[in-house]
Amino acid sequence: MGNVLREGFTTGSAATGAALAALHFLVSGNAPESARVPLPPMVSQGCGQTSQPRAWLELPVAACAPGPAPELLSAWSQHDAMVDPMPEVMAPEKMGRAAHAVVIKDGGDDPDVTTGAHITATVVMGSSTASCADVPLAEDWAQAIAICGGPGVGRVTLPGLPLPVGTAAINPVPREQLRFALNAALRALLGTDAALPQLWVFLSVPEGRDLAPKTFNPRLGIVGGISILGTQGTVRPYSHAAWQATIRQGLDVARATGCQTVCCSTGRRSERLLMARYPELPAQSFVQVADFAAYSLKIAGEMDFRHIIWGCFFGKLVKLAQGHSYTHAGSAALDMQALAQLARREHAACAERIGQCITAAYALDILLADPAGPRVLACVVRKAAAVLRGFAGRPVRVHFYHFDGSEVLML
Repeated sequence: MGNVLREGFTTGSAATGAALAALHFLVSGNAPESARVPLPPMVSQGCGQTSQPRAWLELPVAACAPGPAPELLSAWSQHDAMVDPMPEVMAPEKMGRAAHAVVIKDGGDDPDVTTGAHITATVVMGSSTASCADVPLAEDWAQAIAICGGPGVGRVTLPGLPLPVGTAAINPVPREQLRFALNAALRALLGTDAALPQLWVFLSVPEGRDLAPKTFNPRLGIVGGISILGTQGTVRPYSHAAWQATIRQGLDVARATGCQTVCCSTGRRSERLLMARYPELPAQSFVQVADFAAYSLKIAGEMDFRHIIWGCFFGKLVKLAQGHSYTHAGSAALDMQALAQLARREHAACAERIGQCITAAYALDILLADPAGPRVLACVVRKAAAVLRGFAGRPVRVHFYHFDGSEVLML
């Protein structure tokens, strides 16, 4: 029996655990040894409703103390422009309104440069804003819980990411994770009849500036530190062999259960979009193949499926159009100059801008705004479909999705 790879947790979960510990210290005066962290999804469902966590994770707390984290206090004293400013409530005579805690990031057996980093949260408590009884637990307490960036957390400097330029690189899901956790913790700590205080949460990573060059952040225009990431809350490591075995098993199950169509996707989100597109297909028809395009399609092509379908976003689509058989960012570079050359061939006015893009998301939005953009995108889809057909040995239907979840093209 082979070795089982150990799961870890994301920087988003680490930040949430640290914030929960700091809040607990502020309210109770006691430093907890661990924090119970909710795992995504807890996404908004409209009408003030929020889904519940898929699970909870108990994380050890490495340190917890009164006042702001030392690196944050130092940055404030130096008026560091890379750090969100000190709230007015943090006047020197009111330092008792803050506490900080540390959770050490553990990526498990995943090769993650942030493993061992001290993910730190400083929680600042303001005045009461509303009664717990007046605000439903499911409501996103966005106006009362501000998520801010401290030293070692990067800043967004280029468009194309899911965050506005100039903000701290704390992704949307970790922000939701933090707000949900603190909202629930406030009610548990204060009681249902107490008043809800306003909170500021400053995330900092003392090693963040040194770790950032070892990540993809610099090429994405995120400067000064690492990102706080995580869509699932945990990190599940896979070797290539394990991933390929999982893909093979999924395809085998699809064939064995009589599926006539197999839908290959590069991740959870593209799989959900394909499932919505083909609601009549059984769950076994959908197989996540990650970056293993050539491997998965070669096997699928040898099986007796009537249809093979591929779903992906623009970054993976461009890499496939450029002939990459494995599309992971560490192995397959996104060639924006080749995309710009294709735009020139189709007489797109935005060709020069495309060549200067850092992210596929930004390039896609530029192309969609150009009258010649649809021709360029159609050409990319045709090229990708031809490459996929070469891998499978027969036609592959391609669904190309925008990052907002809408379908851009199908071929």
